[in-house]
Amino acid sequence: MGATPQGRIETVVLIHGLWMTSRSWERWAQRYTARGLRVLTPAWPGMDRDVESLRDDPTPIAEQSIAGIVEHYDGLIRALPYPPIIMGHSFGGLITQILVDRGLGAAAVGVHSAQVKGVLKVPLSQLRSGFPILRSPANRHKAVPFTPDDFAYTFGNAMSREDSDRAWQRYAVPGAGRVYFEGAFANIDPRSPARVDAGRDDRAPLLLMAGEVDHVVPPSVVRANATLYQKSRALTAYQEFPGRSHFTVGQDGWEAIADYALDWALRAAALPREATIASESPRR
Repeated sequence: MGATPQGRIETVVLIHGLWMTSRSWERWAQRYTARGLRVLTPAWPGMDRDVESLRDDPTPIAEQSIAGIVEHYDGLIRALPYPPIIMGHSFGGLITQILVDRGLGAAAVGVHSAQVKGVLKVPLSQLRSGFPILRSPANRHKAVPFTPDDFAYTFGNAMSREDSDRAWQRYAVPGAGRVYFEGAFANIDPRSPARVDAGRDDRAPLLLMAGEVDHVVPPSVVRANATLYQKSRALTAYQEFPGRSHFTVGQDGWEAIADYALDWALRAAALPREATIASESPRR
């Protein structure tokens, strides 16, 4: 994958998260395509099926791992002619951070991103959100379904129950137990696949976005994740939005969130790389 010519961004890669499929990006993909960009929404490996099929047979979900997902997207992105903008939602945001740590992308955005290794905050709402998976060690090897009630608490808490149930019906699939366990216990695993070099200076610019009422990845977690990158002189930004739940990609008002993410990434990608790195002193 060659270097991006100044100002040339052709492609946006959107990475979905846990309990979701690529369908979750359908509105963002249409909006970005209308702006003249090539938009790719590749599914996690083996999950390039519709929601209904994955509910009937969640075997491809149970087989997921963070390392396998990262390698899948690594290969797809390296095959592109120019570095793309990479955006990931939830666990897709964790995958995005790992890909950026590998030197990929022209700019990147984590939308309510799951945290990398090194973030120690675990708010109660986050534990409650993951309880359907974490309540049994046996779930590590399973695809664990979300009930409409689970979805209403985790994704739909800023929506009416009617809208939440509609979103559950259209978008929700079982969650990959192994992926969630790997993320939840990253800090006690010395070889965790969720680790990054937070001090790396030569990575692409990174924006981490949070939602005020997100139960799955509360703002305090996203802020702590962004703070890890203070060791790096590469450009890191944090932005919190009021009233946004974990389903910010589909919640009413999603257009403003999508536009903010893309506009930031386009501006950051257009900067000369030396302009995205802070001076040696002081270090941010």
